[in-house]
Amino acid sequence: MKISLTQKYNVPGPRYTSYPTVPYWNETGFTTEKWIESFQKAFTESNSQSGISLYIHLPFCESMCTFCGCNKRITKNHSVEETYIKALIKEWSLYCRLLPEKPIIKEIHLGGGTPTFFSKNNLEHLINGIFSFANKAENYEFSFEGHPNNTTYEQLKKLYDLGFRRVSFGVQDYADKVQKAIHRIQPFHNVAKVTFWAKEIGYTSIGHDIIFGLPFQTVDDVIDTIEKTNSLKPDRLAFYSYAHVPWIKGNGQRGFDEENLPKDVEKRKLYEIGKQLLSKNGYDEIGMDHFALESDSLHKAAQSKKLHRNFMGYSASKTQLMIGLGVSSISDSWYSFAQNTKDLEDYYQLLEWDKLPVVKGHILDDEDLIIRKHILNLTCEFETSWSNEELYFEELPSVLSDLKEIENDQLIVIEGDKIKITEAGKPFVRNICMAFDLHLKRKSPETNLFSMTV
Repeated sequence: MKISLTQKYNVPGPRYTSYPTVPYWNETGFTTEKWIESFQKAFTESNSQSGISLYIHLPFCESMCTFCGCNKRITKNHSVEETYIKALIKEWSLYCRLLPEKPIIKEIHLGGGTPTFFSKNNLEHLINGIFSFANKAENYEFSFEGHPNNTTYEQLKKLYDLGFRRVSFGVQDYADKVQKAIHRIQPFHNVAKVTFWAKEIGYTSIGHDIIFGLPFQTVDDVIDTIEKTNSLKPDRLAFYSYAHVPWIKGNGQRGFDEENLPKDVEKRKLYEIGKQLLSKNGYDEIGMDHFALESDSLHKAAQSKKLHRNFMGYSASKTQLMIGLGVSSISDSWYSFAQNTKDLEDYYQLLEWDKLPVVKGHILDDEDLIIRKHILNLTCEFETSWSNEELYFEELPSVLSDLKEIENDQLIVIEGDKIKITEAGKPFVRNICMAFDLHLKRKSPETNLFSMTV
């Protein structure tokens, strides 16, 4: 029996928010001292030109969503806010002590967890604390993630007054049975309310996050969710494939049975239907999993080939240095990655000792940097080339040989020194990147590491 392309290519694979991916970091060759040297080099190269980015992880949530694989701490005790904000500002001050001049911040993204778990006053305290050591770039872009159930008008207004113009709201799906399965009860009117508030206040880019492949989810559910979403007309959408990774400790993804999840062709159909509806409603596909209206900055960045991808997802602008603050955050100097401890108590203790809470990382070698550029090209532009000899690497002929079958399936076109992903190939970007992933090819994982690619 002939199998479909979805069945053929639906294998475990990375999401490529970095290269090398975290499981393949060479931790033995990494030290905090090397990281400091690396981010200082990147800061010198980028601060005066484009500025730097901050990712700030706010881990607290009032309840567990069973689709989520993020680092979080479940609590209804809001007294934890002030202690955590104080720690974030302390961590930022430790970084600033190591810099030769005042940093210029181009991007801030508040992720989580649930950033809107924090009161407007504590969010203001955080941002003011950051800028007691830094200046804003002229064309800065500040964004945050909001939970529709607990985002207040006052929070939105306060963050707007602090310079935030982009907000993304987690929607996932509107079907009652799906929301119950993922423990995310969230009525449509809550999402509508915060979306209208954000528009009224003046946010210029409002995003909604939707997931396909959730337990009990049907085609009718996806259609209903996207129709409701279109009625609110957010500027951009993330339309993610549900990443089922129940082996990750504490992610809460064992709240439903495997048989309740749409599989292979059934799951791919949810994506195809969703994509058709989004296209019909004026949303163009921008990179992996993302769609945007022509008026949105992400769409404009994609058209001008300035789209960038990092641990924060897709960005309309690129900075060489991104510093991650908070428990589990990952920093990126382009030359290296560094990750903070995932344990909240260890995070506090290290800061108490005046130490950066970095516990692991990876120093990229020349080969890593070349492959990283190719994977960024594929995920941001749906094409890559080695016409510039600096992007040629020794194992390229082997990579092209591995891509032959993908080319035969008409998912890519290889012409001379260029690869272009076809429209049919866009759902399989992760598979195409895997052909370039030399770390993955040299050492296949012996245990579960990645979610399925489709």
